[in-house]
Amino acid sequence: MQIYKIYQTLYDKYGAQGWWPLLENEQIIYHKNDYSYPKNQNQTFEVAVGSILTQNTTFASVVKSLINLNRYDLLKPSNLLKIDINTIKEAIKPSGYFNQKANYLLNFTKFFIALDNKIPNRDELLGIKGIGEETADSILLYGYNQPSMKIDAYTKRLFIHLKLCDKKVKYKELKNMIESEFKKTIKNKKKLIQTYQEFHALLVEHGKNYYSKKPYGEGCFLNKDILKLGVKYDRIMK
Repeated sequence: MQIYKIYQTLYDKYGAQGWWPLLENEQIIYHKNDYSYPKNQNQTFEVAVGSILTQNTTFASVVKSLINLNRYDLLKPSNLLKIDINTIKEAIKPSGYFNQKANYLLNFTKFFIALDNKIPNRDELLGIKGIGEETADSILLYGYNQPSMKIDAYTKRLFIHLKLCDKKVKYKELKNMIESEFKKTIKNKKKLIQTYQEFHALLVEHGKNYYSKKPYGEGCFLNKDILKLGVKYDRIMK
């Protein structure tokens, strides 16, 4: 009940976010209220690449790296495997940790090609060196449109601030808590996926405003009083 109220309050405040944004003519485009993306394997691959590059950096930095990769025509998996690794490292420098991430990208690309258009499961993704829980969920949720909620630092900070979880909460515990509440209410798989996508994106937008610097949550308009308000479940996103 409380978690859905957080989602609804943020959605009412910020509106649809349009994640995962994709490159078009060297510009990052957010397709708000259009949940048909990604439309092809190259776009799925771009989401996965972006998810890997996002580790320990900002998405603004990732966009710079994606533009560089696109200029070398390296957002196509077969091309990425043919190019010298130093070219990859140079292209992704804006995202930081470029030596590690270049190898992570190559690891994933080999896996992606071997999938032959199949949808991977979470355990398979976690078996790839360089892909942790958050990255795996990002790839599944946004790249393959699977109902797998992504948890990031903003989510954890917000839930701790609202005393909805303990500071020592583990990734999977928080993930299961959120997914369990939404699954009680949203029975349609397509709507569930859309809600997960929007909720994560909304938490990022809200987190940038209130949970990026200490003290976390200062000025945040979400509080216990708001969470006590009733929720009309027929307002689930269409």
